[in-house]
Amino acid sequence: MTSSTTSNRQPGIDLLRGLTVAVMILVNEWAGVAGLPAWMKHVPADADAMTFVDMVFPAFLFIVGMSLPFALQARLAQAGRRGALLAVGERTVALIVTGLFMVNAEMAPAGFNAPAWLLGAFVGIFLLWGSVRGGPPLAWPWRAAGGVGLLALAAVYPGGMGVHWWGILGLIGWAYGLAALLFIFAKPDARLPLALAGMAACVAWFAWAAPHVGGGGHATHTALVLAGLVAAVLLHDPHHMLAPDRATRFAMLLAFMLLAVGFSLREHWPLSKIQATPTWGLVCAGATLLLYLVVRPLAETAPGRAALNVLGDAARHPLLAYLLPYVIGAVLALLHWHWPAALSVGWAGVARGAAFLAVVLVLLRLLLRTGLRLKL
Repeated sequence: MTSSTTSNRQPGIDLLRGLTVAVMILVNEWAGVAGLPAWMKHVPADADAMTFVDMVFPAFLFIVGMSLPFALQARLAQAGRRGALLAVGERTVALIVTGLFMVNAEMAPAGFNAPAWLLGAFVGIFLLWGSVRGGPPLAWPWRAAGGVGLLALAAVYPGGMGVHWWGILGLIGWAYGLAALLFIFAKPDARLPLALAGMAACVAWFAWAAPHVGGGGHATHTALVLAGLVAAVLLHDPHHMLAPDRATRFAMLLAFMLLAVGFSLREHWPLSKIQATPTWGLVCAGATLLLYLVVRPLAETAPGRAALNVLGDAARHPLLAYLLPYVIGAVLALLHWHWPAALSVGWAGVARGAAFLAVVLVLLRLLLRTGLRLKL
């Protein structure tokens, strides 16, 4: 879950990322609320439709792509290609491993203490990739202990851990890793055309290769990251010679082209998040780019700066913000505490979700003030 570097942040990207993480926490909490209207839920897997809920995950993938050039360009300048590849490899593995532990906790058999097991996994993940003073990761003995702890937890899982699916973080990890490889190996002036070609290759893979060898979902998710990368290069690459207003017009044209191509593919595949169709992916990429073009100037206004004051921690530390609700949920499960029934239905449940988001944001700020970080 990459974010742009501190020295070269784009307020518009930060604001869009913060909003997306906040909505992600909200809709995850609302998933346990009964009696909500259909537009506040994921559509069924076999439906040719989507709601705003189905756009949250692809919007985050798009933002991963937008942030990617800032982080990797800095890494390439500091450590060269080898250093960038090592950083990308570690981040990809970390996201996949975290996703797999979270999925296996969710799929644990009856009678297994999944909340305690998941909390143990989070401790191991923090020891491997965390920091307690905001600086570099923990010293190698702590990291080694984290790795050993995760191996031990995997060993005691009933029947052995499985890849039921990769989890949201795992899916992000695969898409990030594939898109990052393209960025690292492409020459600066070739990144834009190669990313566009990569998006076309992802659609082709979904159409012709995935039915035989799989990976269709990974292809669509990678296309979303590549679409964000294209937008970032087009709008923010200092080597790009387009004037700002002209770059914005090209970005708007790209957004409408993504929407048009996405909807044109609807005769071949439904608009489906669950199936991760290119139809859904390209439509969401186009819609997210249009949303960014609206949010970007707003980020420089007083309301935008006020929103960033609230959401900035989640924007700069999205992985920690995403994991906190799962930590809270595991702790509450160990305490056998459940939400009152009155707060799990209808608009009372919606209000509960908003209150929960506020609690998460406050806890996130307190943790960050102590220096706690996840170095991913």
